[in-house]
Amino acid sequence: MRRRVFGRRASRAAALLALMVAPAVHAAPVAEDIRDIRGPKYLLPDWFLPALIGGAVLIALSIYGLWRWRRHRAAPILLPHEIALRRLEDIRTLMQPASAREFSTAVSDIVRRYIEQKFDVTATRRTTEEFLRELLESSSAALARHRGLLGEFLQQCDFVKFAALSLTMQNMESLRQSARAFVLATAEPEETPSAEKTHDSIPAT
Repeated sequence: MRRRVFGRRASRAAALLALMVAPAVHAAPVAEDIRDIRGPKYLLPDWFLPALIGGAVLIALSIYGLWRWRRHRAAPILLPHEIALRRLEDIRTLMQPASAREFSTAVSDIVRRYIEQKFDVTATRRTTEEFLRELLESSSAALARHRGLLGEFLQQCDFVKFAALSLTMQNMESLRQSARAFVLATAEPEETPSAEKTHDSIPAT
């Protein structure tokens, strides 16, 4: 009798233990499966990086082009006498006895280019004698009035260039001031007879 009771109790204990252990055994793989789950991995397409670099280059080029355009647009258009006066200021750095030849070449070139731009007369590819002869045929009254001083100025520059004539600082400043005075004297537009004066000069019929 006691053995039966003991056997029943043992069977019940074993069944109860089995019920307690079974959920734990089955829960472990579930938890492990949950831990192994990972989020989806997003891979960039192969063309993304080259497209990004190309877009950055295009933006940089666009910004640079806009900057160049605005800078060019903002730059004022200088008149021939303004260009000549600015260049005459820039050649002050050549006003040294050792640079006398370079200075005389530069100051002569400035005056010749100014005459070409202002009066449409070829001056840079001619000798001084050829240029002065052409001035006699020029219709510009301003050039005709300054022909003597202009000829003296260009000949002095030629002496320094071709005869290696030395110049002092005072000589170079005198040449520069002569060039500047010529540019300022001829900068204003030449006066032309007005239509009214021309009309008054016609005799009435």
